Amino acid sequence: MRKVVLDLAVTLDGFIQGPNGETDWCIMDDDMDFEGFLSTIDTIFYGRVSYDTWGNYQPDQNASETESKLWQSVHSKNKFVFSSQNRQDRNATFINSDIAKKVVEIKSQPGKDIWLYGGASLIKTFIQLGLIDVYRISVHPVALGSGKPLFEDLEKRVALNLVKTNTFKSGVVQLIYEPQQ
Repeated sequence: MRKVVLDLAVTLDGFIQGPNGETDWCIMDDDMDFEGFLSTIDTIFYGRVSYDTWGNYQPDQNASETESKLWQSVHSKNKFVFSSQNRQDRNATFINSDIAKKVVEIKSQPGKDIWLYGGASLIKTFIQLGLIDVYRISVHPVALGSGKPLFEDLEKRVALNLVKTNTFKSGVVQLIYEPQQ
């Protein structure tokens, strides 16, 4: 069965965004092999706000060829948006009920793994419903002091097993966990 992979950048002090929604602290090094990660997925799960911001994002004409190819790869994936809105969108399927059931249905279809992109409230919902199979958290060497935390208002403890650690030249440390059974 396909896996839901939370792949996310976080600051050393646990924030996924700064106090004004900024993510300018995120580092993209060549040795992180983000393209390699993208080749392992064929589907992306978004919350509506994240989708509206990034789901159809196009880099400006001055962007590097690498950045343009990265976004082209992201936009080639199947997209599902979890939202209370029931919207029609030619680039995504909107899901507004029975989240756990729909996720199980999607996971049981043939294909590659699924990237849980976010945002924070969707991640929280997936954690609470036990729908994340792999936590792939890249800790960036910066502390913000405030912002949007990754783990907020958890209903219960989340016990994880460390599967792998990757260290990159930028100082980013990627921690890959699976939930304890």
